[in-house]
Amino acid sequence: MPIDGQAADKLTVILEWFVNPDHAPLVVAREKGFFAEAGLAVDLVAPADPNDPPKLVAAGQADIGVSYQPQLHMQVDEGLPVVRVGTLVATPLVALMVTPDGPVKTLADLKGKRIGYSVGFYRDTLLPAMLARHGLKLADVETVAINFALSQALLSGQVAATIGAFRNFEINQLELAGEPGRAIFPEDEGVPPYDELIFIANKAKLGDKRLRAFLDGLERGVQYLINHPADSWTLFVKAYPDLDDELNKRAWRDTLPRFALRPAALDSTRYDRFAAYLKTEGVIKKLPALADYAVEIR
Repeated sequence: MPIDGQAADKLTVILEWFVNPDHAPLVVAREKGFFAEAGLAVDLVAPADPNDPPKLVAAGQADIGVSYQPQLHMQVDEGLPVVRVGTLVATPLVALMVTPDGPVKTLADLKGKRIGYSVGFYRDTLLPAMLARHGLKLADVETVAINFALSQALLSGQVAATIGAFRNFEINQLELAGEPGRAIFPEDEGVPPYDELIFIANKAKLGDKRLRAFLDGLERGVQYLINHPADSWTLFVKAYPDLDDELNKRAWRDTLPRFALRPAALDSTRYDRFAAYLKTEGVIKKLPALADYAVEIR
């Protein structure tokens, strides 16, 4: 708890996208005052471009960024000085989506067909292994960038499948539109489990005491969220009234069991295993030491 009369330390968290239920522990920790009691004034900032957070953290323009574990490995391989310091969502959220009555019954049916993707690292890190289990290579399909219009592209027939849809959002979005989708999960198709959403910091600033204070406040937010989901939803929509709709209620329900209960904890074997998978797939050139890209802040 901050000393009476002492100003809280400001800390900027750049999100990977606009505020949504994926960020529930952050919002709860802020609204319940857990960050303030840890001595922090936390500012949650939505990026102008979803690709910006790692770049802003690397450039020192944000203290912490929300990013993706698959993207982290690729960026560290390219020399970006960012490191995982915590976990927000501890399971994969991405799925390959098809229509339930469409031509794709198994991934083998994707040969020669178009697959839409939101961001390139999902296409490059997840899709090759999923296809390989069915005797296909990335060259056997056509991939097309459709940004975040995944549901629309699938429903319109523009693509036969999409990679990059979040199972807590797009599945619900399609159901609400009266057009249920069918999700094929990467972890069922040869992709090792990974953390979907993580917190990254600049490698040169790991001694910043605010990082541990942030993770302590966040852990209190996660615990409150799990223990008091209804009260937490009330806090969330009071802070962001525009999100008080059926889609976000469903996404909230589906995301709740996926949050990291110990945000600071690092499963080193899990991270090493995913790095080895990316090296085997040719996504990264070398296997770095774990400490070069993921740490546990003490």
